Amino acid sequence: MLSLFLYCTDAEKDLLSSALWDTGTTGIVERDRPGGIELQAFFDSEIPVAAFAAHNPHWQEEAPTDWVRVFEDSWQPFEVGARFYLVPEWRGDPAPSGRLRLAIHPGRACGTGWHPATQLSLLALERELAAGDRVLDLGTGSGILAEAALLLGASKVIACDIDFEAVTVARRNLESCLERVALFAGSVRSIAEQSVDLAVANINAETIVAVLPALARIAKMRIVLTGFPERDLPRVRTALPTALCETGLLEQDGWVCLTLAHRAPVQ
Repeated sequence: MLSLFLYCTDAEKDLLSSALWDTGTTGIVERDRPGGIELQAFFDSEIPVAAFAAHNPHWQEEAPTDWVRVFEDSWQPFEVGARFYLVPEWRGDPAPSGRLRLAIHPGRACGTGWHPATQLSLLALERELAAGDRVLDLGTGSGILAEAALLLGASKVIACDIDFEAVTVARRNLESCLERVALFAGSVRSIAEQSVDLAVANINAETIVAVLPALARIAKMRIVLTGFPERDLPRVRTALPTALCETGLLEQDGWVCLTLAHRAPVQ
């Protein structure tokens, strides 16, 4: 058994972890280090590391160990916002009083709950989602935001992603609530106008700019936009359709989340 050590910033760790899963790692342990994050990924044999050259990669031989157990033990439950208690899927920890237990699924699809953009999405959903709302989760990844919306009282969630593998993972993660989720691989082009009350998009700024006009037509009331760093905020603001106005801004660790509403009621 070998382990590959990589070093990154907190903002980079989710995408880097996803890349490691794609290369066939059997588990990843994350540690805080001065100035950043250390990722230790386990492999049965060496892999090419040229793609990780910017993260100071180095190999280490390991004694026989139950690395699955090590990986699982490295994930602990944690609170997000005022309502959520995020728990790895293999743990049985109950939520503290007054919080909603949201299972997280560390693995290949984005959406472990650790990334600032995911946490900002959860904070925005707490504030913006009203019981009974129909919700669009654009770029659903692991399905974490779709499940969160249901826990907050959404009556129906439309969840989509252009990555077919991500949708496959989300379908497994959302198996217990699929009767209230319309899940598909595809884009906003497949969604009817004014079909949801609230739309949330945790994706990159380039994609958000491209889909903003469609989101304005699909969402009757409110829109949550995140998945991009603060440096991209002016670009997203410039692209806002005139029918929408900004109602709030959340920030965390250099990442931002915009909340929007229609200037006039949608007829």
